[in-house]
Amino acid sequence: MNFEGVVLFHTSSSAIRAEKILTRARVAVKLIPTPRELSSDCGIALGYQSAARMHVAELLNGARVEIAGIHQWSGGKWI
Repeated sequence: MNFEGVVLFHTSSSAIRAEKILTRARVAVKLIPTPRELSSDCGIALGYQSAARMHVAELLNGARVEIAGIHQWSGGKWI
C-alpha cells in the first residue's frame, strides 16, 4: 500500500496509540520509519492514504493523541 500522508509524533507510545485508534476506526494506516527530512524526534511515524487526512486528524484530535505534525506528499516533496 502506498501512503501519501504521514503523522509525526513526539513519542513512540503516541504513535502506537494512534495506530490502535485509527485501525479500530477502519482507517488504513501503517507504522513506518519517520522520514528524516521531516523530523529526527521520534523514529516512528504513521502512514495513511491522502484521502483520509481530515478523518485521521479528527479521530486523533478527538482521542487527544499528541501529534508533532501531519504532512502530505505532493510534487515530489513533503508539505
